[in-house]
Amino acid sequence: MASEGILLGMGNPLLDISAVVDHDFLTKYDIKLNNAILAEEKHIPMYEEMSKKYTVEYIAGGATQNSIRVAQWILQTPGATSYIGCIGKDKFGEEMKHNVKLSGVNAHYYEDESASTGTCAVCVVGGERSLIANLSAANCYKSEHLKRPENWALVEKAKYFYIAGFFLTVSLDSIQLVAEHAAVNNKIFSMNLSAPFICEFFKDAQEKVLPYVDYVFGNETEARTFSKVHGWETDNVEEIAIKISQWPKASAAHKRITVITQGADPVVVAEDGKVKKFPVILLPKEKLVDTNGAGDAFVGGFLSQLVQEKPIEECVRAGNYAANVVIQRSGCTYPEKPDFS
Repeated sequence: MASEGILLGMGNPLLDISAVVDHDFLTKYDIKLNNAILAEEKHIPMYEEMSKKYTVEYIAGGATQNSIRVAQWILQTPGATSYIGCIGKDKFGEEMKHNVKLSGVNAHYYEDESASTGTCAVCVVGGERSLIANLSAANCYKSEHLKRPENWALVEKAKYFYIAGFFLTVSLDSIQLVAEHAAVNNKIFSMNLSAPFICEFFKDAQEKVLPYVDYVFGNETEARTFSKVHGWETDNVEEIAIKISQWPKASAAHKRITVITQGADPVVVAEDGKVKKFPVILLPKEKLVDTNGAGDAFVGGFLSQLVQEKPIEECVRAGNYAANVVIQRSGCTYPEKPDFS
């Protein structure tokens, strides 16, 4: 049984605006499938166009929030998880608060007066997805909010932390505060590579935090980008996973474990210079609805067992289970109760 507040996530809360679009729409806005980018000026009209042209769904999203919601769903212990991030004072913000409360996550949002709640366009074609995030208020998070007693209490209470790499673009000092707290107090700190652009353009911030990270998550594309950026001259995911796990650590209390997902191919887990591979639950193509949130769901499932101190095999099994559920539904959503035991 997970105790209250055992897992804390911190990240960019975004309201997902999800729709099945067509190839012409992707071409018009220069969007590649299986990618995640930050919105540029040319992307701004697409949010409006999506809601007018296609059937859209609104889901409380953002990578970290997705993972925390999925962990909460599997744990089923009210308030086992907490979440911190920044939203705007607007109708999307209210929608977000309502949505996250229903999921059982204890969210402490910083509400920015001047920016609108962040959104993420989720464009789905043939079950494959592309994400275009307009961070807006999510980009306004300040460590002052984290330092407030009622919010820092969530940090003190948690024994496990998870932050997606996307938050490196917003508040490195907040990440550093939590990372250092985890190292000093012998807690578990985990992060995600999150997207190729994070590995490329936020390399310095990523390297600053990496020594504190006990569990590094990512997918095969992100791992290969990380390798390329660091001049490792290998595309072999197993080799890269080992190299990441051997990156110097700030605290010797925990060895680093790297967990790389590869879509339908086996999950790669590297620790102690060795690799273990775990097959995923294969799904017939006709049952695939939407890959959006698959990676986030995997992390959420994994963390739900990690916080219960289950062995790595069980963590991966729960991760694969959660990802399998989510890809058969639209967006990062799930049925009322999990069927995992």
